[in-house]
Amino acid sequence: MPEYETEIRQFVAGRFLFGDDKKLGDQDSLLEAGIIDSTGILELINHLEERYGIKVNDDELVPENLDTIASISAFLGKKTA
Repeated sequence: MPEYETEIRQFVAGRFLFGDDKKLGDQDSLLEAGIIDSTGILELINHLEERYGIKVNDDELVPENLDTIASISAFLGKKTA
């Protein structure tokens, strides 16, 4: 869902990369690159829940949903559909 990618990228860059998203690709692993850790995941989830009015369930807390800009965007697309 490209419509979410810009906003997610801005959030990640602003919160974890000091505003610099030049090296962050849509398919880059946020966890493997050390951009987000477990505390960062909690911040991201809180942001998604507040911004998009969704509830992220415990069984949805998997890298397939929350590890890249593209996977977060796709996950949001499913949750808001």
